[in-house]
Amino acid sequence: MKYHIDTIPVWDAYKRGGECPLCDIAERNEQEYLDVFMGASVMEPSRRVEVNERGFCQRHLSLMFGNGNRLGLALMAHTHLKETMSKLNAISDAAVECAAGESKKPAPARLLGRATKSSPQLKGIDEQAHRAAQTAQSCLFCDKLNETMERYVHTLVYMWKHETEFKRAFSESKGLCLSHYAQVMAAAPEQLSGAELEQFMRALTDVQKRNLERIEKELEWFTLKFDYRNADKPWGNSQDAVERTLRKLRGYAAVPAQREQE
Repeated sequence: MKYHIDTIPVWDAYKRGGECPLCDIAERNEQEYLDVFMGASVMEPSRRVEVNERGFCQRHLSLMFGNGNRLGLALMAHTHLKETMSKLNAISDAAVECAAGESKKPAPARLLGRATKSSPQLKGIDEQAHRAAQTAQSCLFCDKLNETMERYVHTLVYMWKHETEFKRAFSESKGLCLSHYAQVMAAAPEQLSGAELEQFMRALTDVQKRNLERIEKELEWFTLKFDYRNADKPWGNSQDAVERTLRKLRGYAAVPAQREQE
């Protein structure tokens, strides 16, 4: 797959020096998408079709509700609800039909089908349950954000390969959150091979190990500061160690930006 290379946001994120530059990019893009979804695009037919089909996850519905545009959210929720009702009616009818077919079987056949999980009717109910679950799990917001971040993950690897200055910035950074660390690791073989791939993996794992050790010490000192014997000792970099550790472990969504700044 070919990716559009946009290096400026990656450079800007590394210059800001957070615990995960990719989280920095994701958080900023998430806010931009929130403004778009809750702005004029609420009334765009193409956008409404996408929303009707996929809806939004719990997190992004919460962010949209907090945006304050209740009318815009109501308009999207209404048409999405109607689309969901149509889907669920078909799912429900199919599930009832499967259950009716199962009920017509003799008791021994029902018991055998349940024990061996071979009953077509029971499998049909399971399939409808899966379809119903999907209607509650799909998220247009997540899909667009994930697509954007996949591009930036590959951009990061591209920059490491082609820009000597970025190699230095990468090695001197605070690493990545665990999720983006895994994504970058998985993306590397698509652009790198041989000795170059080995060099990148060493650089990636070294910076990650070093910074996990750093943040572990900062978090430990945060806990030790509550010992009266350490009350007068300096905090160092530990005052916000809890927030940064949670973000390192689970990404930026673990601690909202406004809480991290308090």
